[in-house]
Amino acid sequence: MQRFYPLLFVFLWSTGFIGAKLGLPHAEPLSFLLTRYGLVISLMLAIALLTRAPWPERPREWLHIGVSGVLVHAVYLGGVFVAIKHGLPAGVTALVVGMQPLLTAFGAGWLLNEKVSARQWAGLGLGFVGVGLVVSGKLGDGALGPMLIPAVVALLGITAGTLYQKRFCPKFDLRTGSVIQFVPTAIVTAIAVAVFEDYRIDWTGQFVFALGWLVLVLSLGAISLLNLLIRSGSAVNVAALFYLTPPTTALIAYFIFGENLSLTAAFGMLVAVSGVYLVAKAKRALLPRVSSASTPVCG
Repeated sequence: MQRFYPLLFVFLWSTGFIGAKLGLPHAEPLSFLLTRYGLVISLMLAIALLTRAPWPERPREWLHIGVSGVLVHAVYLGGVFVAIKHGLPAGVTALVVGMQPLLTAFGAGWLLNEKVSARQWAGLGLGFVGVGLVVSGKLGDGALGPMLIPAVVALLGITAGTLYQKRFCPKFDLRTGSVIQFVPTAIVTAIAVAVFEDYRIDWTGQFVFALGWLVLVLSLGAISLLNLLIRSGSAVNVAALFYLTPPTTALIAYFIFGENLSLTAAFGMLVAVSGVYLVAKAKRALLPRVSSASTPVCG
């Protein structure tokens, strides 16, 4: 069953862009996310208490899990939602965030002592080319300028979050860990809402559906799978999966929204999949500074 986790993660993660497309016309981006975080915290706290899930024992563990949550959720998701809401084409957003595997590969050698093989570098480069082909027809013609800033912030957030979690807290209970990750994320987002937004939400049926999907499928399902993948695999291999998100999103949008899928995009999908295959088949790097113990806590 675990062999299907990467594919399931890619599919679920890709639907997040669909949820954003459905929900963002009816809400301010950070207000949308704050509402989502509040629901996730309530659900996961109830699950953790009902199942008597173990909580971290040391304050340092709480700190590391919380920091990783802020980077992966508040910074990454906040940047993506703000960029899309303010007019950055989804293709450009996907291309910018698509640089994450390359940045992670650079950081993995420096921070995690992971050896990135030539085959992995080739796969990472091939994957990036594939993503570029997939989104090439959706880049838009307008001046991007400041709209790129939140997308770049999102890129840095997901890259730093992946490396930080792999380095400092690769193992923790997913029930209590999710609560610890989302509480500081909600606090940071609430501050941003108070400064930049008015918490305006139009509670239409479409928005409620998008919110429910993002809470249950993304925040509970995909994020839990991401934590499991970071726990069990190298940072480079996990990051390479993000190359499959734009192609999968394009396929979903083609079938659900009837969006155009060009031959160039289809070829780009094959290139991206080939790149991820090269990375996955390369010999896994050793992580001498990360404990391989099975206890579900941070170090």
